[in-house]
Parts: sequence; C-alpha cells; structure tokens
Amino acid sequence: MFDKSRAVHRLLFMIGLVVAGEAVFALPFHVARFFRPTVLEVFALTNTELGAAQGIYGILAMLAYFPGGPLADRFPARKLLAFSLWTTAAGGLYMATFPGYRGALILWGFFGVSTILLFWAALIRATRDWGGSDDQGRAFGLLDSGRGLLAAALASIAVVGFGFFFPEGYSSATFEEKKQALRIVIHGYTAATVLAGLFVWFVISDGHPAGKETSEKWASHTETVWVHIMRVMRIPAVWLQALIVVCAYVGFKGFDNYALYAVEGYGMNEVDAARLVAIGAWMRPIAALGAGFLGDRFTISRMTVIAFILLLMSDLFFALTTPLPGTGWVLFCNMLLGALAMFGLRGLYFALFQEAKVPVAVTGTAVGLVSVLGFTPDIFVSYFGGVLLDQSPGLAGHQHFFMFLAAFAAVGVIASYTIMRMLREKDC
Repeated sequence: MFDKSRAVHRLLFMIGLVVAGEAVFALPFHVARFFRPTVLEVFALTNTELGAAQGIYGILAMLAYFPGGPLADRFPARKLLAFSLWTTAAGGLYMATFPGYRGALILWGFFGVSTILLFWAALIRATRDWGGSDDQGRAFGLLDSGRGLLAAALASIAVVGFGFFFPEGYSSATFEEKKQALRIVIHGYTAATVLAGLFVWFVISDGHPAGKETSEKWASHTETVWVHIMRVMRIPAVWLQALIVVCAYVGFKGFDNYALYAVEGYGMNEVDAARLVAIGAWMRPIAALGAGFLGDRFTISRMTVIAFILLLMSDLFFALTTPLPGTGWVLFCNMLLGALAMFGLRGLYFALFQEAKVPVAVTGTAVGLVSVLGFTPDIFVSYFGGVLLDQSPGLAGHQHFFMFLAAFAAVGVIASYTIMRMLREKDC
C-alpha cells in the first residue's frame, strides 16, 4: 500500500542530501572553477600557488576523511551536515577579503576540514541507507545529478551576475571592478551555504530515511571502531574501489582547467569561458542520473568501465590536437563528452558498495577508507597542473596536463574492468 507520508519523507530527505552535498563545496571549488582567471588576478596568485592552496585542502581533507567515517556510523546526518555547512560559510566571509597567498593556504586548509570531517561520510552513509538493497544506482545517481543541477544553477546565476558588472566587456574593466564583482559572487555562495544548512536542519530527520527500523540501527552500533575498520580492510573490492575513485576524481579535477584552457588555447575571453564551463556543468545532472539508472539495469561496474573509456578518448583528443581558429565548437563538443564521462562516474563509484556486498553497518567506515585514498587528487592534481601550466605557458602546458589526465583515465579502465570481473566471478 502506498504510504504518502513516507514518500514525502524520502523525497525531502533526498532533496536535503542534494542541497547539502553541493552547497558545502561551492566556496572551495566553484569560485576557482568558474572564475579561475579572475581569481588568479584578484588574489594575486600564480597557477602553482593556487594549486598549492588547493593541495593544502587535499592534505587536510585526507586526514579528515577517515575519522569522519566512524562518526557517520554513530551520529545522525542532520546535525553533522548542518554544522559543516555553517562552518564552511564562515570561511566564505574570510575569502571575500582576498587574503593573498598565505591567507589562501589557511583558507583552503580550513575548508579541507570544514567540508569533510563531519560531512562526507555522513552524506554517503545517508544516501546508501536511502537506496536500500535494490536502488543504489538510483540513490547515488539522484544525489549527484541533483548536486549537478544545483551546481549548474548556482554557476549560471553567478556567471550572469558576474557579467552584469562588465556591460562594456571584461577586457575594459578596472581591477577594482573585477574585485567587486568577484566579492559579490563569493558573498552569494556564502549566503547559499548558510541557507542550505537551515534547509538540511529542518528536512532531514534523525530517523532511518526508509521509515523503518532495521537490525542495523541508524545511529548506533555495538561494534568498536577498530572492528569496523578491520572488517572493511579485509574486503578486496574496497581497495579497487578506492583506485577507481582516484582515477575518476583526477578526471573531475581536470574540469577546473577548462575555463583557462578556453582562454589560452581557443582565445575566448574570460566571461565567455565562464559561460562555456557553466554550460558544461549542466551535463552533470544528466550524466549522473543516466549512469545511475543504467548501472541498476546493466551493473554499476560495467557502466564504470564504459565511462572511463569515454573519458580517456576525450582527454587524449585535447592532449594530441592543436586548436584551429573558429573551432570553438570542437572544444564545446569534446568538453561535453568528457563531462558526460566524469559526471557519470560520480554517480557510480560509491554505488559499487552494494555490488561489492559491503555490510551496511560499516558503510561510513568504508567511505572513510575509500575517500582517504580516493580523494588524494585534491592534494596533487591542482598543484601538478599549475606547475605544468607555469613551466610551459600556453597550449603546450594544457596538452601536457591533458596527457596527465589521460594516464589516470587509462588506469581507471583497467581497475574498473578488474573489479567487474572480480564481482562477476564472485557471483558465479
């Protein structure tokens, strides 16, 4: 019998996860992703220095992932998510002062803790509980497609607002005008983060999202933290899953480079480049949701292999070709192919927990282990990319960077094919 109140509860629960899951990362990632050329100028940073600041984020995030796992297995998601959002918003106020290189190191380090320690494992744990045993692809597809929809909407609003400050064109704008425009963008993202925390506090309950009690309680387990850790570490598929997340996340981090590549490789101005990347961001809801549903139909591991193959093709094209005048459409089409693959992977890789039969009771701990390894690209991709771009200015640096991305995509193909074979043999 259809239970309307339960259905409404589940709907609001997922919307809350979506809003929280994207809003918390808007300040540390969206601002530099969509407005990278202006960020470099206003903060007085080189590509290498911005990469170093984002690398500090990655180091502290890596340290925060693992302890966040057991916390997510023991405390309600509502409180953990809301507190993380409000703490991150406080960092946005400091960001709007444009603190320079040393301040940027402190800022992104702060974000590394505020967005991860109490947040990440709780988000993934709650999503897995929402999906149950049969709808993991749908659960994680909805989560990341919803996050992508929110990210694209926020980015589009920010880009329109940013362009409003330059009615006569970006090239004729003064430095102060650029600072003011970027400050308004940062304040906008900060306000959105605060509101997201309030929304989460009221729509996510402390109970199980499926509206039922299970033998594995939502907020309490009798096993010790070390028992959870050892159970997870004995599952071979978890280690392969961590490698898959590494490769997929390297590809996703490459998306941050598209705006600068459009300017330096294809000669676009900064506003048009921001618009282009904002359009690309709209692929995320389509790709993540589509990949999730296809994963439930054809297995998550098989769809992961296909996504990595598409990503490898896109990266190799940019790495091995030279842009020609008037071929912006080529950049756009291949960017969409890469976005389809990288965003599709985001809707897949945590859904592998169910296919690999990871016990629900240790989901948070498994997320912590996979994340502490899988999201190490936060440490090195931005910094290494910045070094490549600064050492070989212009097109050559971007081609080297895309070859770097292609190498990880190739490893992703191998890792995802291996786990697909492993899980298939396990079911036989």
